[in-house]
Amino acid sequence: MPELPEVETSRRGIEPYLVGNKIQYSIVRNNKLRWSVATEIVHIANESVISVKRRAKYLLIQLQHGWIIIHLGMSGSIRILTKQQLAEKHDHIDLILADGKILRYTDPRRFGAWLWTNDLANCSVLSHLGPEPLSIDFNADYLYQRAKNKKTAIKPWLMDNKVVVGVGNIYANEALFAAKILPARAAYSLTKKEISNLVIQIKQVLQRSIEQGGTTLKDFLQSDGKPGYFSQQLFVYGKKDQSCTHCGQLIESIKLGQRSTFFCHSCQK
Repeated sequence: MPELPEVETSRRGIEPYLVGNKIQYSIVRNNKLRWSVATEIVHIANESVISVKRRAKYLLIQLQHGWIIIHLGMSGSIRILTKQQLAEKHDHIDLILADGKILRYTDPRRFGAWLWTNDLANCSVLSHLGPEPLSIDFNADYLYQRAKNKKTAIKPWLMDNKVVVGVGNIYANEALFAAKILPARAAYSLTKKEISNLVIQIKQVLQRSIEQGGTTLKDFLQSDGKPGYFSQQLFVYGKKDQSCTHCGQLIESIKLGQRSTFFCHSCQK
């Protein structure tokens, strides 16, 4: 699944082509995604694009009269086409731009979503979300207060979007390794110092991934069609039975919250 860095990479990739441009019309080849494509998107006509933002794993395209909200789901990707290309089986939506370019949405599994809202602040899919991990609102004081009395293992707790958005499975594994914290530890057991370091590591891991273009997942392509490169720097994720690059002990794997979890018992406590 594209995670926050992949979505932010996509946002940065499409922003220069959309902002200041105009969406002339859409082509919706398959209306049945996770939810039906919003009627406002199906019938969009001559809407100027004001901004392209991101909230959690949602892309937000601000238009004159509302917002397009895009979620890439399990396997979705968006890219900019500079000329007409024959649509393939999983190319479900095109936004035709005034300068002749096309924003194309591809989603083999169709778990993504194209929604519409006139009121972003009260939009149901966004209103329950916690702070952005790279914002000043996500800090040691905030996380320490939220962790009090929480018996949940720290890794699945960090992946709860009500706590903080966008810390998906890959980056939770990597941040906990960098912070030297075992993923199965109860959230309440972390000291203020450990929480402070964890916040720093989450921000650094995500920022490093964004800078390098997102993790190379088999279903993800950047808007220009080039894969990301962060997977070359992963230390524990997907590396079960491989030697830890820090201490040489074998990386272990367990299931937490039904998600594969990777760690080094020597480096993490």
